[in-house]
Amino acid sequence: MRIAIINNFFPPRMGGSAYVSDTLARYYASQGHEVMVVTAAYGGALPVEERDGIKIVRLPSWTLPETRISFNFDITFALKWGNRKKVFKLLDDFKPDVVHQHGQFFDLTWQSGMWARKRKVPSLLTLHTRLQSPMKPIHAVFRMLDAFVVKPITSYNKPTKVVAIDTIFYEYIQKRYKLPDERIEKLAVGVELDRFHDLDPVAERAKLRERFDIGDGPVIASLGHVIPVRDRINLVKALPEVLKKHPDTKVIVIGGLYNSTFLDLAKELGVEHALICTGTLPKAEIPGILAGADMEIHDLQGFGIGIASLEAMAAGTPTVMAERADYFPNAVISNGTESLLTKPGDHRALSEAIVRLIEDDGVAKKIGEAGRQWVFDNFDMPKICEANLDILKKIAGKD
Repeated sequence: MRIAIINNFFPPRMGGSAYVSDTLARYYASQGHEVMVVTAAYGGALPVEERDGIKIVRLPSWTLPETRISFNFDITFALKWGNRKKVFKLLDDFKPDVVHQHGQFFDLTWQSGMWARKRKVPSLLTLHTRLQSPMKPIHAVFRMLDAFVVKPITSYNKPTKVVAIDTIFYEYIQKRYKLPDERIEKLAVGVELDRFHDLDPVAERAKLRERFDIGDGPVIASLGHVIPVRDRINLVKALPEVLKKHPDTKVIVIGGLYNSTFLDLAKELGVEHALICTGTLPKAEIPGILAGADMEIHDLQGFGIGIASLEAMAAGTPTVMAERADYFPNAVISNGTESLLTKPGDHRALSEAIVRLIEDDGVAKKIGEAGRQWVFDNFDMPKICEANLDILKKIAGKD
């Protein structure tokens, strides 16, 4: 089967959807399928590249200016003169049996969707980001974009199936895009669990403390780009109470700083000395850093549980999250078992949860082990990839 994967985000560009689409592409190729990826140019990456059995074509692009609308994020579009014809020619020459698109509001999804509609080729659209914002004016703009741009284009292109990666996405797709239930597939994201085998927390903790020169105090890892929907504000607000009891606590923020409001607040509260910002780090370093930390905290605003939290749990690191227990429809989290759950905005409950994990080794160990088992039971990436491939085979009539 020939599979075309479409995503504006793809390595070397970092991010959740880039990671997922790259992993899926490699898996499809490993199963004997012919795979072509069409993406936007990024950095110094080659315009055409072949690796891991996949062909990658990067089209000329431009990057949206970093504004609050874009979450100060480097969002790249391939909406340039001539690219539509290039997309059509690439797909005409490749003759895919099915198209797997990632991201509902990207131009490459729209262009490939038009091609699939005209050529009567089935398509699968996976949504990775909801057009939502904690800032009311921007949220209003996003709702308008959804209503007057994304929904009409999606309705016109009419993807064969749409993937909802969690409960909130399922509700969002039904409400914003009015898609019938029979066109929605519920399928979670996954974690490459082989990266989290054979981790030695003691050795990793020693390396972590030496690398960042942070002594023997508690270490909180906070993994993921800092954007408005993961702004670390509540974590900073919780720190004064934590530092009263454990003044040598450190928070290591790992990811791009696309929103620095939390740093300004940290200075205002006098806790900036407890923060270490590393920027984006290589993927290979993440499992060790997570295993060496005493806990991981970053999903605190009710916008969902990201891959970073699942990776922390896979490393056996206890987590604290302000998210709903039924976020994943087939893998409910029990508060106090797989994770500690608080409410968005409740920094006092967050500080209490942090202190509890610091002071009660038994609870921390129990939550770390249970969370790890929960991820291994439900989010094994090869199984998720296989489920995606089964959907592609079904809609392409190849099952």
